[in-house]
Order: sequence, then structure tokens, then C-alpha cells
Amino acid sequence: MKEPIHIISLGAGVQSSTMALMAAVGEITPMPSCAIFADTQAEPASVYRWLDWLEKQLPFPVHRVTKGDLTTDSLRMRKRTKASSNSDYTKTNIPTYILNQDGSRGIVQRQCTYDYKVIPIVRKCKSLIKEHGASGAVQWIGISLDEVQRMKDSREKNITHRWPLVDLRMKRHNCLQWMEKSGYPTPPRSACVYCPFHSDKEWRRLKEFEPLEFDRAVKFEQDLQSQKAKTDNMNGVPFLHNSLKPLGEIDFSTEEERGQLNMFNNECEGMCGV
Repeated sequence: MKEPIHIISLGAGVQSSTMALMAAVGEITPMPSCAIFADTQAEPASVYRWLDWLEKQLPFPVHRVTKGDLTTDSLRMRKRTKASSNSDYTKTNIPTYILNQDGSRGIVQRQCTYDYKVIPIVRKCKSLIKEHGASGAVQWIGISLDEVQRMKDSREKNITHRWPLVDLRMKRHNCLQWMEKSGYPTPPRSACVYCPFHSDKEWRRLKEFEPLEFDRAVKFEQDLQSQKAKTDNMNGVPFLHNSLKPLGEIDFSTEEERGQLNMFNNECEGMCGV
């Protein structure tokens, strides 16, 4: 049986793009067999344009995999299977902030990363291991030195994780410096347009520079609230911003001065935003 194959988990953000391009020019070895991009179908248009460009720069293929449309799945009304209940519900695994009926606040447990990023990538890795007749796979993840708390070992016995940027002691700003020094454009921020873990700086950037994407987030919040109001599986109102205010009404310059908790450093599975 052949040696393990090396596969890049490509989020198409700053870190994973830098890692892929460094591998392409031989600064990280061995040359990967491929990269895998797990598409939630909810990234901003800038990420898809970047990915189209990036694919042309790499000497190895990029496989795009998806579990489906996260937006549609999050808003879909479902029927309960128990005969004792005929009520509808939605299965929203996005970590929205919740305003409960008693005025208290909460947050929905995050499951979107695992369901829509990790599972599709692992499934494709296993398929490639079999296709190549390999003993396993080494999965490269684009976590940088300033995010070491996001490093997690693989749950799969024939897949091991590797963090080349951590090995090279590179932080996010070092990645941007390498891209500029190498003559490459600056990668976009990779995350779903309506991710509740956006910082206020990112919300403001979307609103100013990608207004159509910001409008998508505003509409998603409104649609989610409308759908949840029809169900009995959530007593509170979901919001995308931790101020518990409608996204379209927030002055992000004021919010940014106060500061917003950025949860990406506690990212489950360390797969988003890289």
C-alpha cells in the first residue's frame, strides 16, 4: 500500500490560500495531491471569485464538495416524526444569538462547521485514499500561529492533521506579507455572509464594500426570525449580532468602538475563516 496522500483543506481565506500557494512553489513539502474546498453555498461572491483565480495558480486539483445549501437547509420547515406531535420545526445549527421571552440571552450551539465543512471534507478524503490506494491521508489545515488554540487532532484513524503555518511560526499578518512579497493579490475573508461570529469590523466591511452580500445577511436574519416564529422548538428570537438588534439597524462604527467578541478563536474544528 502506498504512503499517505497529502491533502489541503482549503477554506479560500488568507491562511489556507497562502499555504496552498507556498506548496505550489515548493516552500512547503511534499507537494499535495489536491486541495478540498467545502462549499456551504453561503460564502460572499468575493470568495468564489478568489477560488476561481486560485485554482489556476495551483499545480494540483481543487475538489469542490458540498453537503448542500446551508441557507436553504437552515430555513426549511420540517415535520416531526413522532406520532404524538404534528408540529413543524426548523433545524438551524448556526450559532445565532437568542433573545429569550424573559429578556435573558443565549446562543444556539454551533454545528454548521462540522456538518457543512468537516463531514464533506472527511468523506472526500476517504474517497481519495481509496482511489489512490493510499494507507491514509495527511490533512493540511491553514491555522496560523496566532490561532493555535483552534488546533484539534483528527477523529478519523486513517487521517492525521498537519498545520504547516504553525510549523513555520507564521501568523496571519505573515501570510499577508508573504502574499504581497510574492506578487499575489490579497485574499478575501472566508466565512458565510451571515456568520454570527463576524466582528463588527467585518460586518462594516461587508456593508461598505459588498453591500449585496450584507443585504443577503439582513434578509437571512429576517427570514430566520419569520420561520422560527412558526415553530415550537425555539422560544426566543434569533439575531445575527450579539447586540440582539436587527442587523440592518446597527451602527457598526459605534459597535466597533465598544468592541464585539470575535468567536473565531474558539472555532469548532478549526475549519472556517482560514
